[in-house]
Amino acid sequence: MPTREVEEQFVRDFARLTPQQRQAFLAALREFIQDCDSGDFRASLHVHPMRGHAGIWEMAWEGNDGRATFAWGPTRLPGKRHVIWRRVGGHEIYNNP
Repeated sequence: MPTREVEEQFVRDFARLTPQQRQAFLAALREFIQDCDSGDFRASLHVHPMRGHAGIWEMAWEGNDGRATFAWGPTRLPGKRHVIWRRVGGHEIYNNP
């Protein structure tokens, strides 16, 4: 399981999600966590680096309606990735990922 931290904007974004959007994100997050340490993400998560935003990655789920952005931070536990969650929501998060 990766280590993580959450930026304040992510917390604000998450609070604005509907219960259904939160449930969809948490389901996608479970899959992300399962795949994280290997770095071999399932295609349904659409995990890839963002174009034009060095160091920021994105993932999408739920028919591509849900989005989250994150960055890889310095390793805190040997062999485990460190994820910094930046934003969560819909396409609007791309205005300031």
